[in-house]
Amino acid sequence: MNLLESWQNQNSEYLGAALRWLRLRLLILAERNRALQAAPGDRETDSSSVAGSDPTASAHSSSQAPDVSDALVESLNRQCREAAAETAAAEGTDLSPALIVLSHRFGLSSFERDVLFLCVAMELDTSIGRLCARAQGDPACGFPTFALALSLFDEPAWEALSPARPLRYWQLLEIQRNTAQPLTVSPLRADERIVNYVKGLNHLDDRLITLATPIRDDACLEPRDDSSEEHSASNGLPPSQQEILETIMTNLRSVSREPPVIQLVGADSSSKEAIALRTASELGLDLYRLAAEALPSQWLEFEMLTRLWKRESVLLPVALYLDASDAERESGLLKRAIPKIGPFVFLDTREAWSGLGRDTVSLDVTKPTSDEQRGAWEAALGADAGDSSRVLSNQFNLGLPEIRRISRTATRQNERTLHQRLWRACLTASRPRLDTLAQRLEPKVAWDDLVLPGPELAQLHRIVAQVRERQRVYGEWGFDKKMNRGLGINALFVGESGTGKTMAAEVMASELQINLYRIDLSAVVSKYIGETEKNLRKVFDAAEDGGAILFFDEADALFGKRSEVKDSHDRYANIEINYLLQRMEAYRGLAILATNMKGALDQAFMRRLRFIVNFPFPDPTERRLIWQKVFPSQTPLDALDHERLSRLNLTGGSIHNIALNAAFLAAQSNCRVTMALLMEAARSEFRKLEKPTHEADFRLEDKAVTVT
Repeated sequence: MNLLESWQNQNSEYLGAALRWLRLRLLILAERNRALQAAPGDRETDSSSVAGSDPTASAHSSSQAPDVSDALVESLNRQCREAAAETAAAEGTDLSPALIVLSHRFGLSSFERDVLFLCVAMELDTSIGRLCARAQGDPACGFPTFALALSLFDEPAWEALSPARPLRYWQLLEIQRNTAQPLTVSPLRADERIVNYVKGLNHLDDRLITLATPIRDDACLEPRDDSSEEHSASNGLPPSQQEILETIMTNLRSVSREPPVIQLVGADSSSKEAIALRTASELGLDLYRLAAEALPSQWLEFEMLTRLWKRESVLLPVALYLDASDAERESGLLKRAIPKIGPFVFLDTREAWSGLGRDTVSLDVTKPTSDEQRGAWEAALGADAGDSSRVLSNQFNLGLPEIRRISRTATRQNERTLHQRLWRACLTASRPRLDTLAQRLEPKVAWDDLVLPGPELAQLHRIVAQVRERQRVYGEWGFDKKMNRGLGINALFVGESGTGKTMAAEVMASELQINLYRIDLSAVVSKYIGETEKNLRKVFDAAEDGGAILFFDEADALFGKRSEVKDSHDRYANIEINYLLQRMEAYRGLAILATNMKGALDQAFMRRLRFIVNFPFPDPTERRLIWQKVFPSQTPLDALDHERLSRLNLTGGSIHNIALNAAFLAAQSNCRVTMALLMEAARSEFRKLEKPTHEADFRLEDKAVTVT
């Protein structure tokens, strides 16, 4: 029999003895009350001592209660003393029963402990309700009350009824009271969580399960191997984060009072979780996450939640990870919660908060360094790592938990090569959550589909090469030690609408095999002060992990020139542009700005741009190539005059529109795509663009050819 089974058996023996004692106390009180009712003349004399009397003593003689047998009274008293001795013996074992442990932790007096057990006994023994009714002399009162407890137990204390005392403050009891009912006679019921604890079932309160979720990571909690060359491998943290862990442990162990709040500052929640999880493990605590938005705004609900969690921290070895990464800075609701919510609290914030009402240790947390990520890939993949560890750490910026999780998942799959599986898994893990601020584009084009002059194509290839080799230049060749800003790669695509700017971004995303997001400026820009910066921060931060290209179409609307400050609107507009300038320099990924109004951009942006690629209006030779490539191979085509089509003065985007509209006309007529249909579609496109036309330019004698 293990220690837990031994304790459970002793706890059951204690509860059995305590229940026998309680039943006998209730029987004695019931008999005493029956005797008082049978002797009306003595009721006034005896009633003054009811609250403080000892039911084990023979307080009433047979003359006062002639209908109560002396033998019965003596038998009940003897049995009650025996049950009390058995209870005391079970209580005095090396392994204290749950009720005794709970009493010590919450500071209950002996009377408060008896009151709590009376309510718990209702859930353990169905006969307790009937005995309560008999003891109170009312068949309708089959429940515990404070009045009953004051008459039933020794050393009654009226202060136990106070809301400041543990029974009510910690919500160990529920008082089912209506407005017209005195507190002393209101039904009492033990909280379900407390009943389970007394029975020996210690688990998180059901009311908190849906709000506080456990944080577990087997990889982060691997058994420690002190023989390892690197201490970080033994505790699941890289050296840069191991230093943070040691700082936390030093601060927690150096205090004799309530531990300080550990405020983990930064954008990388996964690394912060890993550090908090390791800290909790070192302290022998289970870690639970509570999202800041889950805190109720109603005061009564808020107070109940915070008090319930603090009660759990007394009953269980738990720590709380309060996730405020998306919360507004200096939230008043969170500030009220932190002093109330328990001893061990980790606060996840993007920026350091002040005035939390408790001692605070603030620590900046970032992703592991590129070398640490590469080492993590090599450790996770072993002999299969090959060149994947270098390539993955170069492109993606992931935490160690994600690296271990991806490695475990990818090695169990069979399709594709291991590197392809790892790459796709990294894309998924680092995919930004930008559903409301951006549109994810699925690249379906390649270099052969892009028609541009040679110099412009060469620039696009250079951009792709810099994205691939940035870690070698910045990390291995030491440029990151010479630069604090501008470590990202940004480019400006300039050209008229339809000249291929979006297609070029798709080609680059396809070549690099990373996600492409077109930023929705209508969702980013807000008329409310500070909202635009907040939305832009979400956009850039979400893409920092390397799994995406940010494509700002019509960028002049967002990156316009700063103006002279004439009123508050100008001042805040300039603040937005200044924020963008700083954020562009700090961004470590690939950002592409596209505009057809280069002159509208602020010159400060131009200086910070590494590449400027001009997308010229296509000449006839380029238009001919576009026409030759615009139709899919499956499209049924008649003999097309590409020379004639190239004379139409249009951009590639307009050419694509004409080809698509002509294909629909052909499908409607069940024929091949002919020159006549293309000219008809071209006529409509010119009218849409409000370009001058001559009807003779679109006149042909071709007839439709039926598809066979």
